[in-house]
Amino acid sequence: MAAEGGFTVPGGAAPGLRVAVLASRFHSQVCERLLAGCRDALRQRGAVAAEVLRVPGAFELPLAARWLADRMPPARPEAIVALGAVIRGETAHFDYISSACVRGLAAVARDSRLPVSLGVLTTDTLQQALARCPEGEDNKGYQAALAAIEMALLRRQQGRDQQDRDDT
Repeated sequence: MAAEGGFTVPGGAAPGLRVAVLASRFHSQVCERLLAGCRDALRQRGAVAAEVLRVPGAFELPLAARWLADRMPPARPEAIVALGAVIRGETAHFDYISSACVRGLAAVARDSRLPVSLGVLTTDTLQQALARCPEGEDNKGYQAALAAIEMALLRRQQGRDQQDRDDT
């Protein structure tokens, strides 16, 4: 099954896949819709939302992702989905927060070798953010969950779980 944007999940299912979801409380009107889309995608594919952790804002997502990635199995999720929204204002704050969030999440993925999916919207207006989280497959939270599932399944196929355990 494919969502707009070309996301596909090999085999269409991920039964029992453990995914942790991080959701920002800032811009809750947007983030709750992203979270609903994420949960829909996980449920439809049979993945388990191992937990949903709330953080204050997008800036805090990388640290929370690091905490999850640093857990030892079996508490360590197989993938992480980070959801949030950074909406441009009148100052450069938007640039600093969005950059720190994206770089921080990328660092967690790189350092931990764990799929970390970016479901953080960076828009100019609240209306643009809301337009990106409708019900259904066009919801960016839904698409972020699909990306996390696809990467976790690819990791399984490549035998990364066993290799990572052997490295510790």
